[in-house]
Amino acid sequence: MDKRVLVAGGGPVGSTAAWLLARQDVPVTLVEAEEGVQIDYRASTFHPPTLDLLEESGITRALLDRGLKCPTWQFRDRREGRVAEFDLDLLKNDTRYPYRLQCEQFKLVEWLHGRLAGSAELLFRHKVTGVRQTGERVILDCRTPDGDVEISGDWLIAADGGRSAIRRALGIAFDGYTHPEHFLVAGTQYDFRAHMSDICSVNYTADPVEWYLLLEIPDMWRIVVPVDASVEADDAVTDAYLQNALQNLLPRADDYPILVRAIYRVSQRVASAYRRGRVFLAGDAAHINNPLGGMGLNGGLHDAISLCDRLARVWHGEAQEDELDGYETQRRPEAIDAINAITERNKKLMEERDPEVRRRNLDEMRAIAADPARAYQLMLNAAMIASLRRSGMLSDALEN
Repeated sequence: MDKRVLVAGGGPVGSTAAWLLARQDVPVTLVEAEEGVQIDYRASTFHPPTLDLLEESGITRALLDRGLKCPTWQFRDRREGRVAEFDLDLLKNDTRYPYRLQCEQFKLVEWLHGRLAGSAELLFRHKVTGVRQTGERVILDCRTPDGDVEISGDWLIAADGGRSAIRRALGIAFDGYTHPEHFLVAGTQYDFRAHMSDICSVNYTADPVEWYLLLEIPDMWRIVVPVDASVEADDAVTDAYLQNALQNLLPRADDYPILVRAIYRVSQRVASAYRRGRVFLAGDAAHINNPLGGMGLNGGLHDAISLCDRLARVWHGEAQEDELDGYETQRRPEAIDAINAITERNKKLMEERDPEVRRRNLDEMRAIAADPARAYQLMLNAAMIASLRRSGMLSDALEN
């Protein structure tokens, strides 16, 4: 096979990486274990700088055509209701997209696969079983319906998820911890805004027993709640359990129409290395975190942008191979110091049980919202602009 970059994992990060390379005339083979796009409602938030960074690739336009603009977000409390509201218009001089865009990740993947069909090699139903490196090549061992195959390339991007077979095969540690509780996701077309008039499209509601995230996406409302470790996962996705969780959120006479149900474990982990020879980790294969802040998917896309820009320059002889050393240096600290740190802090804020600490937290959020300078700084961090500037991926000046 001709010289090319292999990408393992056809989700949003792997597919974005393949597209960023293909549009720069780098030959790409995308390997995916499933037979097509997986309908997954786990991630749906795209932050302002992600849209800025992906604008040139055409991805931003595709997301805008399919997504819902959310200019504000709220921090709430189950007992007190709305505590603070933050308007992303404060970031209008820092981004061309001063809002969160809500779009289910599978819609992005569908668009990317459509573009890749004419510009890259797509290999579905190819399950990675091993990886080897020999000199200037990397070889993927894959199991297919027609038997085992080997796929060879010059470089490999491992975007094969939090349980990455490639990361494990390379013996790279995945340090961190797993939260004891599960996270339950439900989707309903019930119009919460019609009966909760003071909410907006993005609502984080704190509670010492059962906090929740209520998020509007284009087709429905998405709800995330914690499920105690004592509850079996299969029990938590039953109609009875789901109806109870939704009725606790907003009581109503009728059952809620449930369109989506899923349950999953959540961890805070970062790989000990992002590179091993000719193999690079990206997205969930490199770092995973809880969803309170919408940073996991965005961080993975930032990985793809950083890495693929470097690979393309090296591929075309515009940079030496040591250019690739900068990928881990740039991206791993952000996963530790920004993505993991902020999402971990968000979860602690949502679930705080001590009454005095809870009171101080709510007062602090009110004080931040009332102070434009403090609100601006909070949103720079929450929107990932501040950390991207620190890492050098984003300029301080907005380029029009």
